Amino acid sequence: MRKIAIRFAAVLLIAIGVLHAQTPDISGNWQGTLQAGKGLRTILKISKTDSGGWKALLYSIDQGSDPIGVTSVTLDKLSFGFTIKPLDLTYSGTLNADHTAIEGNATQHGQTNVLNFAHVTPENTWAIPEPPKSMPADAKPKFDVVTVKPSDPNRPGKLFTIRGRQVLTINTTLNDLITFAYSLQTKEIVNAPTWMDEKYDVDGVPDVEGQPSLPQMRMLIADALVQRFGLKFHTEQRELTAYALTVAKGGPKLTVSTAPKNSPGGFGFRGLGDLHVSNFTMKDFCHGMQEAVMDKPVVDQTGLTERYDFALNWTPDQSQFASFGAHIPPPNPDDPNAPPSLFTALQEQLGLKMDVTKANVDVMVIDHIDKPSAN
Repeated sequence: MRKIAIRFAAVLLIAIGVLHAQTPDISGNWQGTLQAGKGLRTILKISKTDSGGWKALLYSIDQGSDPIGVTSVTLDKLSFGFTIKPLDLTYSGTLNADHTAIEGNATQHGQTNVLNFAHVTPENTWAIPEPPKSMPADAKPKFDVVTVKPSDPNRPGKLFTIRGRQVLTINTTLNDLITFAYSLQTKEIVNAPTWMDEKYDVDGVPDVEGQPSLPQMRMLIADALVQRFGLKFHTEQRELTAYALTVAKGGPKLTVSTAPKNSPGGFGFRGLGDLHVSNFTMKDFCHGMQEAVMDKPVVDQTGLTERYDFALNWTPDQSQFASFGAHIPPPNPDDPNAPPSLFTALQEQLGLKMDVTKANVDVMVIDHIDKPSAN
């Protein structure tokens, strides 16, 4: 009987050893270079959850210092993976036998690139850049130095961005600049000039130290419109047809942002209908949608107050993206992989609704504006 007990104990110890071998400890710092273009250094910080699973933060240190929240981390024996839903990014790799390296690939928007990780000590982890110091929240900046010039007609795309203290726009029309600066939809601008669609690049540095927030960037673009375009206007309130954004039945499906509240938000398209948003409130999202996408003003009636990271993928219709000058082809009903319409995508992907309503909105009546003077 004693021999049987000893044998049972030995089998039990072996089973426990196999179990531990199947669930290695991957907590700690992992780093590697994403082989895309010039290469992007990437750090993945993994830790255990209270329930025994894994959670992680990702840093793309050549693109900034803000952490990116990882949606899910999976480990099955030596098969490792993670997803970041707001970035449409998935990773699939294989952990080596001694648990010191992972070989794998990252896939984003259908493009796959090699990304191999090495398990490193804190002392050997690449330095994460210090986040830029934010401009004081109560600052009302103006441009210290700003240039405005006609855009290169051969350069594609459109851009509003903040790089450190530098505020930059590329291929932006007067309509783009006004709608961005004052959070307007095109229908909220009255008495616009005939040259509203001429494109300009704006490049300037504010007169206040620190990185401006999104509202402060709007102040700066408004300052450029006054300084360089001589904009004068007054506002009136008119009842207009608008879109109301509300929470759908079942509640929102949104990821709260981990970025500092004062860091610039992101609202960018990787293609028409392929939107990626970071560190935005719902009010910010409505402003972005009415400025860039919708044919009517958009009002926030969600009651949500957090800042969120998310992706939204839909098939545009002919009423959308007029500010881009885009020709939207009719949707192909025979394409089974085509994304849904915007209104369906909002409900399915974000748990939000957008309905047409009537609302009193402020409109800008332009009293005077000129083409920009020479720099």
